[in-house]
Amino acid sequence: MIHLNIGSNLNSKYGSRFDNISIAINCLINSKIKINKISSFYETPSYPNQNFPRFLNVGLTISYINDYLDLLKSIKLIEKKLGRIITKKNDPRIIDIDIIDFRNIVKKSKELTLPHPKCHLRNFVLFPILQIDPNWSHPILKKNARFLINKLKQKLRIEITRLKKNVNIKI
Repeated sequence: MIHLNIGSNLNSKYGSRFDNISIAINCLINSKIKINKISSFYETPSYPNQNFPRFLNVGLTISYINDYLDLLKSIKLIEKKLGRIITKKNDPRIIDIDIIDFRNIVKKSKELTLPHPKCHLRNFVLFPILQIDPNWSHPILKKNARFLINKLKQKLRIEITRLKKNVNIKI
């Protein structure tokens, strides 16, 4: 199983944060990446600077025949197409697409660390995973999303909101 997380906390020339995420998913589909499941939208404050605009995130499970470096290249092209500008870490951004888990591979290189090094600490990653893949287990920690959510500080568990709005995709 391959897990991605897509986030946005800025509007773009394409529209709202919701639009940015929906367009990114449509770009993934157009890149011949098979989307298996998409979570609801989740909204959280920006971390660590809560004065920045709030983030929207969705989790996805996908099928992909090539390796993780090819997937990373496709993701970077989509981010660039949507107008992502690399700035300081944790600054607001139009789109952010992260590979959370790629078939349980454990890898650390200058291009990519698998699984995502902070996925077990992020409510906006764990809640969508729990929704779409409750049996997922962290490749290193060997713990499921529910266990990892319960380990989060209470503030992180309560300052996330699952929205009723769904991703708009063209199939």
